[in-house]
Amino acid sequence: MKLDETHDPALRSWVESANAPDCAFPIQNLPFGIFRGKGRKELPRGGVAIGDQILDLAALGVRTGPTLNALAATGRPALRRLRRELSRALREKSAQRKRLARHLVSMRQAELLLPVAIGDYSDFYTGIHHATNIGRILRPDNPLLANYKWVPIGYHGRASSIIVSGTPIRRPLGQARLPDAPAPLYAPSMRLDYEAELGFITGTGNRLGRPIPIGEAFAHVFGAVLLNDWSARDIQAWEYQPLGPFLAKSFATTISPWIVTMDALEPYRCSAFARAADDPRPLPYLDNDDDQREGGFAIELEMHVRTARMKQPARLSRGNFRDSYWTVAQIIAHQTSNGCNLQPGDLLASGTISGTGADSLGSLMELTLAGKNRLSLPGGETRAFLEDGDEVIERGRCVREGFATIGFGEAAGRILPALAQ
Repeated sequence: MKLDETHDPALRSWVESANAPDCAFPIQNLPFGIFRGKGRKELPRGGVAIGDQILDLAALGVRTGPTLNALAATGRPALRRLRRELSRALREKSAQRKRLARHLVSMRQAELLLPVAIGDYSDFYTGIHHATNIGRILRPDNPLLANYKWVPIGYHGRASSIIVSGTPIRRPLGQARLPDAPAPLYAPSMRLDYEAELGFITGTGNRLGRPIPIGEAFAHVFGAVLLNDWSARDIQAWEYQPLGPFLAKSFATTISPWIVTMDALEPYRCSAFARAADDPRPLPYLDNDDDQREGGFAIELEMHVRTARMKQPARLSRGNFRDSYWTVAQIIAHQTSNGCNLQPGDLLASGTISGTGADSLGSLMELTLAGKNRLSLPGGETRAFLEDGDEVIERGRCVREGFATIGFGEAAGRILPALAQ
């Protein structure tokens, strides 16, 4: 771990809301995002979350424009220096308090936008418990395919339909085939699902044809966001063979607006997933002692749902990214192993993160056994899959004794009815 003064749990900010015990954005966090005044005709710009406020980065001479891509491209050393500068400026008794206070914007008065322009998007499948659960549903005799423990499985997703938290989700239309039906039909998806994931934003890229060694992978990551990979399970079941997910995934992917930097995540590193004794050792390009020792991250992911009849959302699951079979460094090393070039702002998703308990399953597909067992909700409602009017809210946080608790905010979206055919 590379800890410094910015991780000190005793630090307090002159922004009082950042000192609240349940605050997602204390001074130890300092995530970056893009915002503008709500209802105002002003250009989007970069900011840092502190408590329930946003500090305009321009106050420190950092002018990002409408995306954080250029900031991400400056690299980890430069970002670490900016983090220290922000931490010192926002601490109690800072000499800059009076000047910087004029550059604070309340989150209630801000519109939060996509933080980066995403050029490319890959979705991995690192959650071994999710992969095994889905495999048992689809292939009871062979739940985990032979390549899973050898290679970080992933597919190239659609970057154009990645949206920021709060954007409504239109129920997709698509082809699906009912059991024993002679032909498919084209209709609104009836098996709409969510997936609890994390997304990692690329910082500095690599040249085409030059793989990133696993020991250098973290130098190429800007930070992490929450990610909900909405999935139309009926469309997916019909289309995915032989080439994998397509229209069942590309209609929407929701991410949270704040990028929690890799430096902020340093205290929450942990050992990589404990492989079974008979699991294969990763091939050399994916094998690194340091990565096995502390390449994992203890990040809690919660999924909540609020139906049109509910006043408060109900938590459906709580998982942890430490259950990821493959580490962040391994997916970056694999993504670039053939010479594929990453660019600042690219998005690499973890895949659904589930645990071993019934309360840690990161999708309705798992929670309801593909709709066979309806889920009971407060107030007497039940769900097999999502219905129109349902709002899904993903939340995340990092907790470790001896350090401040930091959060990610939310990745939320409400389901709208499909368009008329």
